[in-house]
Amino acid sequence: MTFEMLYSKIHRATVTNANLNYVGSITIDEELMHAAKLRVGQKVDIVDINNAERFSTYVIKGKAGSKDICLNGAAARKVQVGDSIIIIAYVALNETEIKKHKPVVVLVNGQNGIDLITHELVGSEYY
Repeated sequence: MTFEMLYSKIHRATVTNANLNYVGSITIDEELMHAAKLRVGQKVDIVDINNAERFSTYVIKGKAGSKDICLNGAAARKVQVGDSIIIIAYVALNETEIKKHKPVVVLVNGQNGIDLITHELVGSEYY
């Protein structure tokens, strides 16, 4: 038996662009991808803190250092530039793997700069 567990997340990223005329996906600054251990093509859930939208898409690598978070295609209609979002990836683990697994939590500031990388599930006391 496996359980779907948090793999990683980028917490409170700011949407910098929404490109309706693209095939689909979310473009994420390569540095943020690396910090969160995300891979090109990996499925992620997006949660928009401003409007409560929740949807799935896949990751496209953005330019390193650009701080870009861009929703593309139909997903562009679910967000507004400036919205705060959480980008969440999951992993299926068995009982043994769960005991060793440590999720990666990347906390970012309003400009998508990395404030903290942790393996702890940080609650509201961060903000």
